[in-house]
Amino acid sequence: MPKLGLQLYSLRDLAKDDFLGTLKQVADIGYDGVEFAGYGGLSAQELRRVVGDLGLEPVSSHVQLSELESNLRQVIEYGQELGLSYVVCPYLPEDKRQTLDDYRRLADTMNQIGQEISQAGMTLAYHNHAFEFVRFENQYALDALYALTDKRYVQAELDIYWVEYAGQSALEYVERYADRSGLLHVKDMTKDDERFFAEVGTGRLDIPSILSTAKAGGIEWYLVEQDVIRRDPLESVTMSYRYLLDLTARQ
Repeated sequence: MPKLGLQLYSLRDLAKDDFLGTLKQVADIGYDGVEFAGYGGLSAQELRRVVGDLGLEPVSSHVQLSELESNLRQVIEYGQELGLSYVVCPYLPEDKRQTLDDYRRLADTMNQIGQEISQAGMTLAYHNHAFEFVRFENQYALDALYALTDKRYVQAELDIYWVEYAGQSALEYVERYADRSGLLHVKDMTKDDERFFAEVGTGRLDIPSILSTAKAGGIEWYLVEQDVIRRDPLESVTMSYRYLLDLTARQ
């Protein structure tokens, strides 16, 4: 059964003011684990103790490409001490994604970084947005990137909202990359023309079918992330958690 985690970026404003208190609130909601987007200024040893005391698993962390390229040893050492399973590249600067050659260079970089992370007992993953759905030589950039990388060293953290926002089928992409996906970013999209971020289960995405396919493919974690929240943030991530808890109990 896949576990339920929260990408802490969803609560960044709360975490900025009270990082430890925010972690406790996430645990109180019932989440099994967290994906980090910063560490609140804590040492890895301190943070591991905190999440352990709260009963949260330190699943993964979003680390910018520039940090992976320039500071990989420290990223690895911190991740090992914290007990991370995954390190995730969450975004590409615009100047790194203009051409197919840019993605070829990225693939080479990711293969090298992923191999080092693998040797340290963790796994590198790449998190998509919508901008990877530009075509180069009759292939979307995201597919080119995965074709050019070794799935032993570079996994997919598919974001189902951004796949759908780009006009593609999240269900098809989850099925396509089931053999290299341990993490899935679960978020929903409003039913109106704005296609804005929505609490999971309240929008237009076929969450039950997507998650059923992900589970059949061996996904380990469903990670809730809502980039922008238009209600109380804790209420939002609680709504998504409760929906997923009920859904996963029935699947």
